[in-house]
Amino acid sequence: MKRRRPSYAALLVLLLLAVTAGCSATDDGDDGGDGRDGGGEPSTMASGEARRATGKHWQPRPGTRWQWQLDGKVDTSVGVPVYDIDGFENTARTVKELHDRGAKVICYVNAGAWEDFRADQKAFPKRLLGERNKGWKGEKWLDIRRLDVLRPIMAARFDMCREKGFDAVEPDLTEGYRNRTGFPLSAADQLAFNRMLAGLAHERGMAVGLKNDLDQIPDLVGDFDFAVNEQCAEFEECEKLTPFVKGGKAVFHVEYALEPKEFCATAQRLGLSSMRKKLELDAWREPCG
Repeated sequence: MKRRRPSYAALLVLLLLAVTAGCSATDDGDDGGDGRDGGGEPSTMASGEARRATGKHWQPRPGTRWQWQLDGKVDTSVGVPVYDIDGFENTARTVKELHDRGAKVICYVNAGAWEDFRADQKAFPKRLLGERNKGWKGEKWLDIRRLDVLRPIMAARFDMCREKGFDAVEPDLTEGYRNRTGFPLSAADQLAFNRMLAGLAHERGMAVGLKNDLDQIPDLVGDFDFAVNEQCAEFEECEKLTPFVKGGKAVFHVEYALEPKEFCATAQRLGLSSMRKKLELDAWREPCG
């Protein structure tokens, strides 16, 4: 399954110039439990479950609590150290508000499919648009083999994330080679595209997460700073995410159909940051622990 359904509001047109940026700030501290949502601002987010890795990129560690909201006005009062929100639909002001509460903020962007409601939708040549992404209105898979064409478009999207102050990027739909896209994509094509995305984020001083793409984790874990996964428990695939945890990198995980009692024990044993969400990914959440 995939993510959200953002609003269709008018958006600012993106710049297509790639510019490098510096590093983000450091968080340090100790782990803490989550508990159910009750709102209210935390006195500090220096529980520091999000920290910088050795090197220049922020790297959240296993067990980091998080919120994933891609639909509706972002509820900034959840009280977790990491938020994952839509990069187009949210402003620098929202990112700053979350930073002021001590949180790191991840910028969600669709990387593997074209969306007809995005401000930059005309930047994608029609020849790169393939089959519709089943179940998601207004989306068509991209021909990710054309790195020469897609690189400046994705660079502009990542520039947007950086300019709004995001700490990291979550590029979605990074396993097109396993889907009916309309193009003869190979595993090698997917690896090249995903590594390009990781490089673009790192060039801009941002961390980057690998979305799903479980079979290529052994090849990509070194390129990405964390993972984002949907439904690994439902499909009995969570063990495939252990290379990230063993590497000291968080796995942000959600289930939609399963009750927490059906997946939390396994998730906690594996060191995943897990919660149940509604498919529309609004503010509601039911975390493990």
